[in-house]
Amino acid sequence: MDLATAFALTVARRPDECAVVDEGVRRTYSQWHAEAARVAGGLAAMGLRQGDHLLLLLKNRYETTLLYWASHMLGLVFTPLNWRARAAEVAYCVEDAEARAIVFENASADAARTADLPKIVLGKAQTGETSFETLLQSSKLSTKPKVEENQVCLMLYTSGTTGKPKGVPRTHRNELSAAVSQIAHNRYLFGECSLGVMPLYHTMGIRVLLSSALLNGKLVCMSAYDPERALGLIQEERVTTMFLVPTLYYDLLNHPRFGSCDAGSLRRIGYAGMSMTDALSQSCLEKLRPELFVNYYGSSEVYTLAFCDHVDAKPGCAGRPGINQAIRVVRADSEGSACAEDVVPQGQTGEVIASLSSPEAFAGYWKRPDADAKALRNGWYFTGDLGRLDEDGELYVVGRVDDMVITGGENIYPEEVENVLAGCPLVGRAAVIGLPDDRWGQRLVAFVEPAQAGASSERLDRYCRDAGLVSFKCPKEYVFVERIPQSPVGKLLRRELRAGNFKRKETHDR
Repeated sequence: MDLATAFALTVARRPDECAVVDEGVRRTYSQWHAEAARVAGGLAAMGLRQGDHLLLLLKNRYETTLLYWASHMLGLVFTPLNWRARAAEVAYCVEDAEARAIVFENASADAARTADLPKIVLGKAQTGETSFETLLQSSKLSTKPKVEENQVCLMLYTSGTTGKPKGVPRTHRNELSAAVSQIAHNRYLFGECSLGVMPLYHTMGIRVLLSSALLNGKLVCMSAYDPERALGLIQEERVTTMFLVPTLYYDLLNHPRFGSCDAGSLRRIGYAGMSMTDALSQSCLEKLRPELFVNYYGSSEVYTLAFCDHVDAKPGCAGRPGINQAIRVVRADSEGSACAEDVVPQGQTGEVIASLSSPEAFAGYWKRPDADAKALRNGWYFTGDLGRLDEDGELYVVGRVDDMVITGGENIYPEEVENVLAGCPLVGRAAVIGLPDDRWGQRLVAFVEPAQAGASSERLDRYCRDAGLVSFKCPKEYVFVERIPQSPVGKLLRRELRAGNFKRKETHDR
């Protein structure tokens, strides 16, 4: 089974159901399929052929979904990039992916137009460029190429936090398996209405798009995340499911208009991408009152690792391995010398690894044998995440191997400290890192967005100690900031804090 065939079967099942909404655009499944077939015909007329990489720098919009399906109809490799990428990043990915064409919009035009390859633009085309409207007016793709399930259909690029971004090629089999896992573990139903706010260059965004389509659901696109607009769409479109990073839940629940929004349609919510604090978990349960609340632990490389469907009873728990998956916790070693047999005792922290035998697992990075050697060892994927198994054999993810702080010979996991700080009424958000220190090796520093006046180092230190943090885990310094740096998908960027890229907030700290 390939994705284009799966989509055609979905369309045949309920052709007249509303499939996608994007501001003034509303399309049924039959309309969505027909327009994607015309776009595929236009791409074929431009000379794109099966196996070619189509690079995209687009926001979440209806046109992006058409290009997604058109790529699968033609057997292309849908290769989305962050639309905010700079010219140098685009140039690297163009060469690395051996792209045959690039699609962009006004917001990404400056960087995209530096690429030396055929260009498709949403909006006014310049000389030599193809307008997206031209593709939409093309004849439908006449002959669908034969596509095998083990052919690559998608390539996501990692964020590149430790160097050049790495391409993660994924096959039709990988993607369909991941979508079915998403549906099963989140217990989605036919006809769900999903908020499409996670970017379509990110694994979570792709997961929402594909799982919604397979179930004849309605995808509500958001081109830019805005909490107020998101609240409006939840009410207007009667959104039933959301799959977000914790940061976006925080923004929704703390928006001044949340109390006046009718979010009663939400039944199943889930989060992934980073840990959620106990305080935010409780807030989601109390304010959204979902029927199901899932912590989904996965990655671009091997989508489903573990899931927890009882966050209410065990906040922060990532649960047990997902369908067709096995995980272990092994000795953490940033040098890459640990093996799958180096399993640590229950309750001890180590690196989480996952079996590569899952049908959701990729086969290796794109043209990066060095990355393969570090992450793929004897049939196991070494995630770089730190975790521990509790007395029930359930997983807690406590941070990244690279983020672990060693101070005075003691190992500290930043997310444990952040979780405590998040429960303090004086704290909005917090991020904890280690900075060089002559005496301690590293000193623990907490960067805090104050939630109210009166926040001070003394009061926060007292709170941490009263909350039961042992002395060596209490931050030695508190830095109050206007905003903690975040990635476009809402992850905390500790590396930006280490580099000094933040703005201090004036407080009456004493």
